[in-house]
Amino acid sequence: MSQPTLTYRLGDRKVGRLGYGAMQLAGPGVFGPPADEAKAIQVLRDAVAAGVNHIDTSDFYGPHVTNKLIKQALHPYADSLCIVTKVGARRDDKANWLPAFSAEELTRAVEDNLRHLGLDALEVVNLRSMHGTHGPAEGPLEAELETLIRLKERGLIRHIGLSNVTAKQIADAQTMTPVACVQNMYNVANRADDALIDLLAAQDIPYVPFFPLGGFSPLQSNELNEVAQSLNATPMQVALAWLLQRSPNILLIPGTSSPTHLQENLASAQLVLPADALVILNGIGG
Repeated sequence: MSQPTLTYRLGDRKVGRLGYGAMQLAGPGVFGPPADEAKAIQVLRDAVAAGVNHIDTSDFYGPHVTNKLIKQALHPYADSLCIVTKVGARRDDKANWLPAFSAEELTRAVEDNLRHLGLDALEVVNLRSMHGTHGPAEGPLEAELETLIRLKERGLIRHIGLSNVTAKQIADAQTMTPVACVQNMYNVANRADDALIDLLAAQDIPYVPFFPLGGFSPLQSNELNEVAQSLNATPMQVALAWLLQRSPNILLIPGTSSPTHLQENLASAQLVLPADALVILNGIGG
C-alpha cells in the first residue's frame, strides 16, 4: 500500500489530514480547567510546531476553557491555521450536556467563540445536533441552520458544518447552505457511517470522525494489538493510520493532553498499513 495523501480541503483552507482536537485539554469530564495548564499550552504549541494546521474546539468544552487556552498558546494565529468550532450544546454547573438550540443561544455561542478565541470570524462552525444523545437521530435542523446562515451573512462565520447527524439531515441542510464538513463518531471498531463517508467523498466533503481512538473508553481489540505489534507501532497509531487509509476525505482530530502522546499520534501519518493488516483491521468493525 502507498502512503495516503495527507492534505485535504476544509472550507477555504488546505489542511493536514492529521489535526488536533482540543477537548481533552479541559478538566475531567471536559469540565473545568486542566490539572496542568502549562502542559496544555505546550501540547498546543507542539502541535502547531509539528505542522498541525487544523484544530477542533468548542466553547462548551470547559466551558470556555479550551478556547482560552488556544488563544493564550497560539494567538496571534498563523495564517495557515484553521480553527473549527461547534455550537448547539451548553454545560450547566453540574457538568451536564444540554441542548442550546434557540436563535439566542446559537448567536451567543458564536459570539463567545469569537471572543474567547480572539477572532473576527470563525472559519467553520459545526452545528451539533442534539436530537440523539449517543448518536445521530432524525429531527429537524432548519431553524438552527437559518440562524447560522444569518450569522454567516453578517460575516461572523465563513463555513457551516454538521455534527452528530444522519444522511437525511445532511441532504436537507444542503438545500439551504453548502455543508463544509460532517463530524460524527467513527473509528475502526464503530463503522456505522461507512456508506456516509463514501457518499461525502463523492461530493468532496470532509468527514471528521470524533472519538477516532474510542473516546472516553479507548479502543480495545486483540486484532488491533496484534497488528500494532507486527508493525512495531502502538495500537492507537494503527487505528489512526487505518482511518487515513480508509478514505481521502477523512480528517483526523485525535486529542490528548500529553506531549508524548501527541508525537505518537502525529507519527501515525507515516505509518502505511500493508494489505494483510487492512484485512484484519477491516474485520474488527464487521
